[in-house]
Amino acid sequence: MSVSGGLHTAFSRMERVGAECLQVFTRNQRQWKAPPLSDEEINLFRLRYQESGRPPVASHASYLINLGTWKEELAEKSVAALAEELDRCHHLSIPWVVIHPGSHGGKGVPKGIERVIRNLDRAFELSGPGRTRVGILLETVAGQGTAIGSTFRELAAIINGSSFSSRLGVCVDTCHIFSAGYDISSKKAYEKTMNELERTIGLEKVRLFHLNDSKKGLGARIDRHEHIGKGRIGLSGFSLLLNDSLWAEHPMILETPKGKEQLEDIENLNVLRSLLK
Repeated sequence: MSVSGGLHTAFSRMERVGAECLQVFTRNQRQWKAPPLSDEEINLFRLRYQESGRPPVASHASYLINLGTWKEELAEKSVAALAEELDRCHHLSIPWVVIHPGSHGGKGVPKGIERVIRNLDRAFELSGPGRTRVGILLETVAGQGTAIGSTFRELAAIINGSSFSSRLGVCVDTCHIFSAGYDISSKKAYEKTMNELERTIGLEKVRLFHLNDSKKGLGARIDRHEHIGKGRIGLSGFSLLLNDSLWAEHPMILETPKGKEQLEDIENLNVLRSLLK
């Protein structure tokens, strides 16, 4: 949801479309320099959070952050920005920060994973011991270019290699996994993908879903979100996910295209709810 007019306004937008959970950017996602939270921002956000019934809330970290980079200046900026995000979420009482693991820039996946683990742990350390209730969700990615995290094995390696594995989880993006080659569009394919998820990462590490259909086909490795049921995954895939008892209590976030009036959100939510059995 947009936070135009203040972070706390996201709750009103959430309520307007009839949503039950929320994801926000706590600061501009395409700028390095972020002003600290004011006491007024913190208090207003916490008040509206409470008034809304404390729904599941997650923050999405800046798109600029690249924990897999070999460029030292970028690595330092990325670590500092992630630590600041953890700090902001601590003050706002947001339990999870969603982040794309990063890109290895041509150095290869194994070396890239090592860099992600190193920089991820540094961010946790920099955020301080008082921030232990804020965790990080590694988002599955579509696999464009040299991005890390397009396979469940890569995400599992990061979690298992981190000194802070207890504070790490996974955000499964339906568009991204489909584009990365994990099919969920039919019952047989869905079961195969979920079995692989359980075998590699573990179902207990999955804490959040991003629900997006895909403009591109299976294994295209291109990240292009589409409205629910209008892409290559189709309604059958989302029906399988929504009616799987494993995920009945898991928050699920729409990242589909939207306009200022949020009519698209209302339509997508209605489509999703029509699939519940």
